[in-house]
Amino acid sequence: MQGEGYTIVQRDGLAVAVADPQPQCSRCGGRGRLEVEIDGVRRIGRCRCQMLPDRVAMFNAMRVPARHAHCSLGTFRVESDSQRLAVELVRALIERVRSNDERSGLVLYGAPGRGKTHLAVAAARELIFGHGIPARFVEFSHLLSDIREGIGRNDPEATTLAPYISPPVLIIDELGKGRKTDFELSVLDEIVSRRYNARGALVATTNFPLRPPPRKPSDTHAPIETLPERLGDRIFSRLQETVRWVGVEGDDFRVTRGRSG
Repeated sequence: MQGEGYTIVQRDGLAVAVADPQPQCSRCGGRGRLEVEIDGVRRIGRCRCQMLPDRVAMFNAMRVPARHAHCSLGTFRVESDSQRLAVELVRALIERVRSNDERSGLVLYGAPGRGKTHLAVAAARELIFGHGIPARFVEFSHLLSDIREGIGRNDPEATTLAPYISPPVLIIDELGKGRKTDFELSVLDEIVSRRYNARGALVATTNFPLRPPPRKPSDTHAPIETLPERLGDRIFSRLQETVRWVGVEGDDFRVTRGRSG
């Protein structure tokens, strides 16, 4: 997947950005640093030619799975009104993050294969390459594994949670997936609460609905759990204060087009 001055490829199970070859910078002579005078004081700073390499490194630090290498707003194909609204809200999210709006979160919910993860990754890609704003992408199950490993190493809590608290934008894929144990809920509660206090943007995708779908008298299967039931009142209430909700409907693209999300 090509962009403006970079290419995103699949490598070792990850989506990896690679900067396209550039001519040597005439300002810094390829050193990447410049000496400038500010208020009579000589200072050393990074040359603007390092902006793209810095953003490439920022994207690669997200460790986006390779199957999402193609995901951008430009490659998202709108095939329903809810998908059109979702794209508009993702664009609005980007502007709110840029302006540090305290309600700059977004939760995309709907059945599997509707393009939710595609849009979440596309938002991160635009924030990084378009505006230089760092983001962190993590699948919920991997987040829990990372926290467990940190606890097993006796790492300080601040060190274990820092990767999910410090980035301006955190993207959690498949929110609510898991066994709904006390450990899982306590970890999520801590992350949501700390990001809420720090005014950090949270973007999430989930396959769980906000409300129970209508049931027919002939239905014999167990009712589908809702996201509020999966998260609990405290976490869901905190999210209500900081995110906007958008249902993403349409055909299953994993079946019809092989698209992720």
